[in-house]
Amino acid sequence: MRIEYHRSLIADIGRLAAFERALAKVIRKGETVVADIGTGSGVLAMIAAKLGARKVIAYEFAEIGALAERLVKLNKLRNIELIPMRSTEIIEPERADVVVTETLGNYALEEFLVETMNDAKARHLKPGGVLIPGGLEQMVAPVIASRCRDELVAWERIGRGLNFGPANTMSLNNAYVRVFPPAELLDKGRTAVTWDRLDFHARNRFARKGTAEWPIAAPVTVHGLAVWWVAELVPGVVLSTSPLAAPTHWEQLFLPALEPMELKAGETLAVQVRSHSSEEGGTDLAWSFRVRTAKGKQRLSQDLSLEKGFLP
Repeated sequence: MRIEYHRSLIADIGRLAAFERALAKVIRKGETVVADIGTGSGVLAMIAAKLGARKVIAYEFAEIGALAERLVKLNKLRNIELIPMRSTEIIEPERADVVVTETLGNYALEEFLVETMNDAKARHLKPGGVLIPGGLEQMVAPVIASRCRDELVAWERIGRGLNFGPANTMSLNNAYVRVFPPAELLDKGRTAVTWDRLDFHARNRFARKGTAEWPIAAPVTVHGLAVWWVAELVPGVVLSTSPLAAPTHWEQLFLPALEPMELKAGETLAVQVRSHSSEEGGTDLAWSFRVRTAKGKQRLSQDLSLEKGFLP
């Protein structure tokens, strides 16, 4: 893995500040044992050590762990133990008072956060201990600007009497990392809906599913969905990838529509988002659109998924 990715994480001042505030709230100087899962360059482990943790156990299986070890020694932080393995692979892990992980992707669960947190709660955390993050909401809002979808349908503009329809369909059955100004979202994103909630102090399922609806007050065209997340690290400390929040190195996810949907006043747009994310099976996403008339009759439906976007 190239160092540039980890530089982008370090450069995200808001990310670091939020995790530092969360750790400061729960670390008792000289007493607290912290486990940092997926430590990367070791920055959160080192912040925990500087805040006075009695011991920090830092897990990192990737090559960046070797750099983390050098940085820990350079900073003379003798209370950090680096373990070059996945936390889920440790047979009898030492339990910690606090488990922190920042294995969050642009799609929140793409780095198998559910699997990591289920295992952390069951085997790495002391009874009554603290998980960071403690909870997560996944948000969705309709996209009313054509910009992102227009980019994806370049296949339609080839011309020359050629038909690239199947390639066009595959492109639309994919998820894309994009940044959305609020003006590109229905109601400027203010009517975004929570389609999924996770409490990491409970056991969560790998399969996630949620629905959302929007009554349409005035004619509008919808081109897809924007998805983002809001994580409560500890009570009172929130980290968000919302278009309405301060920018982070994370961005939003764009889930396209197969065809632009021209909606009329009085109609209802209903969507469903589904995902399954595990280390063994990878990450799959599916999303659907339904449009109902003012009388409740369905007049339009679209179903998309990453599975349909794979090359045969």
